Amino acid sequence: MANHERNKKMLLELLKQPVNNRCADCGAPDPEWASYKLGVFVCLICSGVHRSLSSRVKSIKLDFWEDELVEFMKSSGNANARDLYEKAVPPYYYRPRENDCVVLREQWIRAKYERMEFTGETKYPPISYTTGFYEGMLWKKGKENTQFLKRKFVLSEREFTLSYYNKENESKGPKAVIAIKDLNATFQPEKIGHPNGLQITYQEDDHTRNLYVYHESPEEIVTWYNAIRAARYAYLKTAYPTGSDEELIPKITRNYLKEGYMEKTGPLQTEPFKKRWFILDAQNRKLFYFKGQLDAEELGVIFIGTESKGYSVKEYVPKHARGNKWKCGVMVETPERQFVFMCEQEREQKEWLNALRHVLSRPMSPQDYAAEANIKYKK
Repeated sequence: MANHERNKKMLLELLKQPVNNRCADCGAPDPEWASYKLGVFVCLICSGVHRSLSSRVKSIKLDFWEDELVEFMKSSGNANARDLYEKAVPPYYYRPRENDCVVLREQWIRAKYERMEFTGETKYPPISYTTGFYEGMLWKKGKENTQFLKRKFVLSEREFTLSYYNKENESKGPKAVIAIKDLNATFQPEKIGHPNGLQITYQEDDHTRNLYVYHESPEEIVTWYNAIRAARYAYLKTAYPTGSDEELIPKITRNYLKEGYMEKTGPLQTEPFKKRWFILDAQNRKLFYFKGQLDAEELGVIFIGTESKGYSVKEYVPKHARGNKWKCGVMVETPERQFVFMCEQEREQKEWLNALRHVLSRPMSPQDYAAEANIKYKK
């Protein structure tokens, strides 16, 4: 028993070291599990992925640790594992964080420890997302309906395009050729209703277009995601030749800061409230609203500037509006008009206020001013 307590104490001391006090795979603080095959300290969720890989996993606090395993953990640790298994991660490859979806975490762990993709050794054939060209079939949701159909997608880094074909007969050409310049990709498993669901967004004329896709294979959909990121990175290096990786990597793809339903009234604030799905794209300072959460195109968009430019966000209680079932209000004021939204719960209201204020507090860039000038408000 004394041995057990001593070993536990030694492991807890190892966890206090800065290199070990975050999960080796997702960066979550205070990991309480360890793979004693690989010598890494991991969080509960990532430990489950390691267990599925037949990697031997123990709880630091709950399990019995033999002396030799503690010695192995002392001689290993997260920093040593990183030097070996993450020696050559491409700058564009997405490294999952603690709040990311399961498919991204799982494939990152498999890519590191099972497929050994980042050890720096030459791979033959080369890894798909490193080649600058990728094609394959994805299940894509129809624009006007909820049906998913198999469609061929082709990604070309040389042409900076992502194309997809609607029919088996490719001689008719692609249904759409999407410029990498304005493309974003983000995992949306809950919204799409599939663990491998990916939302692809791009500019089409004067509006935003959403594609919802998935692949049955977790490895395949994450390969698509990183192939898209590789093409976006190559585009950004061309568009901003003096930009550093520190500046460019956050621009490759982005997750949306906040999404959810709110009720919205019109410009007079006396019109009936209607339930709408909202997406806050913090990087582009835009709040989009849609009739439904899987709509292909937005009903409207609101630019979120800064307070010094006449924008504000505050709690609001409507006086005359009709039809609203929800009581927790948010007002967004722009130089042109006031927008009133209602949240179902106070928690949602607080989250929206915090998210909008986060965007409001960030200085505007030259690109933001150009985007602001192009905004056309709808009712």
